[in-house]
Amino acid sequence: MMKYFWGIFIAVFALISCKNDDDSLQRIDQALNIYMKNSAGQDLLNSKKAGSYTGFSVNDIFGTKDIAPVSIPLKMTTDSLFYMDYLAGAKRRRLDSISPDNPGTGTSYHSKMLITFTKSTNVNDNVTGTLEIQYRNTPTVFQVSKVLYDGNEVFSKEADAPTSINTVTITK
Repeated sequence: MMKYFWGIFIAVFALISCKNDDDSLQRIDQALNIYMKNSAGQDLLNSKKAGSYTGFSVNDIFGTKDIAPVSIPLKMTTDSLFYMDYLAGAKRRRLDSISPDNPGTGTSYHSKMLITFTKSTNVNDNVTGTLEIQYRNTPTVFQVSKVLYDGNEVFSKEADAPTSINTVTITK
């Protein structure tokens, strides 16, 4: 009789532990496609166009060393527009303990990177800018909430917005 009890007990335990609870999963939404253009709308990341940047490098401001490179690949759309494809790589720091946009719903984090754009072989022609990415973290979602470039907001996302690739356009 005791072996039947243990057999039934193990079978019930196995069924309970196999339960799938999709509500307990946290959505992650942190992909950024970053486009650079001038005021005339020219793609500044296309090195073949006159006046565009010939390259760029990214350094993590919160990195453990002074030089903490972040790898951001350059990609191209089907319309031949170039963009920086940022998924992750820079360290995140807690921005506050309670999100000011949604008090009591979680914490927010931010990453800061220094982007150096190269125009020619002359170092004095380099252009730098600070990219700050702010993240919203709740039990149900971890997502980009704001993107600032040199202190100016260039992207924002509402807390209930669907998961997607976030498109950021920076005008220089």
